[in-house]
Amino acid sequence: MSPGARPSPNIWHHTATYEVENRAVDPDGAIERAMRAVDSWDGRTVLDLGCGTGFHLPWFAATAASVVGVEPHADLVALARRRTRRLPNVSVLQGTAQSLPLADASVDVVHARWAYFFGPGCEPGLAELDRVVRRGGTAFVIDNDPTRSTFGAWFRRGYPEVDPAAVERFWSTRGWTRTPVDMRWSFSSRADLEAVVRIEFTREVADEVLAAHEGTEVDYAVNLWWRRF
Repeated sequence: MSPGARPSPNIWHHTATYEVENRAVDPDGAIERAMRAVDSWDGRTVLDLGCGTGFHLPWFAATAASVVGVEPHADLVALARRRTRRLPNVSVLQGTAQSLPLADASVDVVHARWAYFFGPGCEPGLAELDRVVRRGGTAFVIDNDPTRSTFGAWFRRGYPEVDPAAVERFWSTRGWTRTPVDMRWSFSSRADLEAVVRIEFTREVADEVLAAHEGTEVDYAVNLWWRRF
């Protein structure tokens, strides 16, 4: 693990199940549409910050000039490198958001999805974005919106310490813009949904929300925070 890394409660310990979750997220492409409405990464240099197993790296690599994944967990770095070994425009580096192993003004677009940038406390990472993003570039941060949707209600129950108003103040006072996005989880089986819920919440919360929810789909709201540099 890179020094200063913040351990993830899900992907670091339940990598295979998190892969199931990644495949279930946003099958309709709502997040991509919202991002592209702000800026394009086609032909540009992309940084996927907190890239995990590299799930999103091939997606960016399909149209970007080059893609760099940065991830603090060595085992996940190895998986991301294996996943992208046949993609010549992708590299994966071990490092943290608050100490990026990148040169000044070296990337055009930053993508951070459910990784590190959760509002108050991420100021060192924001300072690094100021350093590595070129003028004219854009950073995207995707995080849960606890104020809306079925998953939002689950999140409020599981993480009552998160204050959505404080998070919104944090981003908006630093010049970031919020785009609300409605998407969904769509699983191929009930067993997959239950497995993912159990890596996201305590046993008590997971038992409660699963008992009250039927089927294999969950409506899910996120905030796309973005800023131009």
